[in-house]
Amino acid sequence: MGINKVILVGNLGANPELRYTPSQYPICTLRLATTEKRKGQDGTYADQTEWHSVVVFGKQAENCNQYLQKGRQIYVEGRIQTRKWQDKEGKDRYKTEILASTIQFLGGKSEGLNVEKIPADDAPAMNGNHATMNVDLGEPVSFNDDDIPF
Repeated sequence: MGINKVILVGNLGANPELRYTPSQYPICTLRLATTEKRKGQDGTYADQTEWHSVVVFGKQAENCNQYLQKGRQIYVEGRIQTRKWQDKEGKDRYKTEILASTIQFLGGKSEGLNVEKIPADDAPAMNGNHATMNVDLGEPVSFNDDDIPF
């Protein structure tokens, strides 16, 4: 038995990228930066930034594309998955991604989330200044190479 769970809080480094599989299933890719201060050998502190690829599926993907933008702070829960494929030259390529099960939009209206403009049936649940969307991914989603639009 093992546990594969990731929790991240960071800022989007780019606007969300929404794509659809040939069967019209939405997939949104987010570039997330997490930063921490590290003390160097000379005693000064410097920012250490890690970049993460986050993949969001279904209605949650469409909501992320509609309501998030570069610079926005978000909370992500999910699991790590590494994909392997062969490029055109036959070389093995790998990409490690976070498959999101929960996304929370952090901050309030002043940071870009205008609650009045979110249709009630599409709106994420509001909890204080945080918008929350929970999705049970259930069994791992598997796609064949023809379904992946990138």
